[in-house]
Amino acid sequence: MNGVIILDKPEGFTSFDAVAVMRGLSGERRIGHTGTLDPMATGVLPLLLGRAAKAADLLPDTRKEYLASFRLGEQRDTGDRTGKLLSEDSVFPAREELEQAMKGFSGEMMQIPPMYSAVSVGGKRLYELARKGVEIERAPRPVTIYALSLLSYQEETREGAMAVSCSKGTYIRTLIEDIAEKAGTRGVMTALRRTFACGFSQQEAVPLEELRALKEKNELHKVLRPVDSLFSEAASVTVSGPQGVRFRNGGALDLKRLRFARAPAQGERMRVYDGDKRFLGLGEVIGEELKVKKLFWEGED
Repeated sequence: MNGVIILDKPEGFTSFDAVAVMRGLSGERRIGHTGTLDPMATGVLPLLLGRAAKAADLLPDTRKEYLASFRLGEQRDTGDRTGKLLSEDSVFPAREELEQAMKGFSGEMMQIPPMYSAVSVGGKRLYELARKGVEIERAPRPVTIYALSLLSYQEETREGAMAVSCSKGTYIRTLIEDIAEKAGTRGVMTALRRTFACGFSQQEAVPLEELRALKEKNELHKVLRPVDSLFSEAASVTVSGPQGVRFRNGGALDLKRLRFARAPAQGERMRVYDGDKRFLGLGEVIGEELKVKKLFWEGED
């Protein structure tokens, strides 16, 4: 089975759990995912099956979108409701104060990853150290907040929700903690749902129970998206039979012998199809040639 299934990841599952379940449902051993979601988080998790698994290191660094719930006035070691309570306060920010604090978190910024994260330092995952009670200094990382809005907030309970559009690698837990600190209090994330990732929205995501039902009816293929859907934003080019053979064998193609809808840019990646509309792989424009970046066609299915 080759292609992409957009899973609506349930709460309590790690991304690795999701991969394991999909292996059982599909019978396909080669499965990857496009970005870790915490067990508490739900939502869009594209799973790459078969040949699609080779795309994991090639996916564009597109934006991700989240709906996050939070509670102010408390601090936990994990940054979310699952952690150990470290401290509480009696500060009750008004909605206007919270919105004012949020204004400082837009565009490019530096963010320190939390200890309870999958970031690797010295060959060790930070969460492994955190579970042992070890805290180390972490270097801040660049992230981008494209859009941030407060959806709801109850001043009496200090609970609310926000929508976030951000770059890959942004920790929403840390964002909430930082916003709360700017508002003069503390904060934890109480729920997180990813609504958009890798060009796919939550409307396209399939719940696990629905996938299991499709498996029972032998209809899992109905929600399997083609491999090239991962690169839908890239331009495409169709090659002749001999050119397709050359490309599949790893040979570069002369740009002058190809027909493009527009002139390609240096370094641009392009989807390459043969005359039968089969996706052969990704090419990259280097000099006067379209060189093979990654092949995805492995013969007839």
